[in-house]
Amino acid sequence: MDRAKQDALAAYRGMWQDFVAAGTTSDWQSPKLGQYATGIALTNMSRSLYADHYNGLVTKGEPTFQPTVTSADPPDNPNKIVITDCSDGSHWLKYKADTGQLANDTPGGRHLVNAIVQKQSDGSWKVSEYGVHEAGTC
Repeated sequence: MDRAKQDALAAYRGMWQDFVAAGTTSDWQSPKLGQYATGIALTNMSRSLYADHYNGLVTKGEPTFQPTVTSADPPDNPNKIVITDCSDGSHWLKYKADTGQLANDTPGGRHLVNAIVQKQSDGSWKVSEYGVHEAGTC
């Protein structure tokens, strides 16, 4: 059970690490995105990056994370783990790719994040869904 939680948390952190890296160039086709994400989570990341690419935006900086496991199902041998996080995006902002200027004057902030991490048929763990709430929700 502890191993499953550790693996799920590692997948969650890995997903965000790959997303942050892809955001520096808005690389919506980055092959790394599928390393720790699947399904809706992967689709949402790719769409977000494509929208930024289309709009000439890149994301710079580094968010912080404080994920915790809130449930594991089934409890004795989990294949689905729910993670709750309070991510701080104060230093992870969107910029215009051509000028390097901030894209807007909206400050980053602390966002409640909920995620579902599922064990895959090959034994790996991947984030299948996540939701990021508006700034100030945690």
